[in-house]
Amino acid sequence: PVFSVEEAEAKSLWNTCLVKITPKCALNIIYVVFGNGTLIESCCHDLVQEGKVCHDNLIKYIADRPSLIGRKAQYLKKRDDVWSHCVSISKTA
Repeated sequence: PVFSVEEAEAKSLWNTCLVKITPKCALNIIYVVFGNGTLIESCCHDLVQEGKVCHDNLIKYIADRPSLIGRKAQYLKKRDDVWSHCVSISKTA
């Protein structure tokens, strides 16, 4: 039963959030938050259009994986930094 809840949550995130952002930008943002990627500024428009709730939930969903949870606070801070940066540059564009 636990797996079905997670699968339902993932499906909901996919259906409501990831359809608003290109796969290239979704991967770029994930790589920035969880790796050492460089943010593609054109992806900020997609991210802001996707919305903060989607961005927060998707990153939190990934950060909750057993292999990542030890650094969850760091990932959530990077998530917020990416969001703030994207909002600031999308306002000037």
